[in-house]
Amino acid sequence: MSDEDIEEPVQYKSPPLLRRIVIYGVVLLVVFLLGFIPMWLKGRQSASRLAETERQLTLVTMQGSLASAVIDARRGDYEPARQTASQFFTSMRAEIDKGEASAFTQAQRTGMQPLLTGRDELITWLARGDPASADRLSDLYIAYRKVMSG
Repeated sequence: MSDEDIEEPVQYKSPPLLRRIVIYGVVLLVVFLLGFIPMWLKGRQSASRLAETERQLTLVTMQGSLASAVIDARRGDYEPARQTASQFFTSMRAEIDKGEASAFTQAQRTGMQPLLTGRDELITWLARGDPASADRLSDLYIAYRKVMSG
């Protein structure tokens, strides 16, 4: 064998310490992002579902308070009916005033405006214990449901 046939062993040099730290840091960042991104997406989806559920809860609560006022007025309990109807009108006004952040669509907000016009008269009838207020509340409930469904 000649000297030319003998290859010198290649010595492997380990990368400098700083380079190794950077590589480990990049790998660690990639692993972190692989775990973080799916959780972030799931969190966004959950937040969206929560907002929709809160919107529906607001609408159901308002309808329930109006229905409660109708039932109270039909039973002759005018003071609880007045308080509940007042609460309904206050909630409806607050929701309409939220604008685009409202639980109501634009069409529903527009349709709700005429329902607010008879508020003071209805509250007065309930305060006086007028039996006609029960019919007015029933009409209001039907009109509210119509606006909400259409």
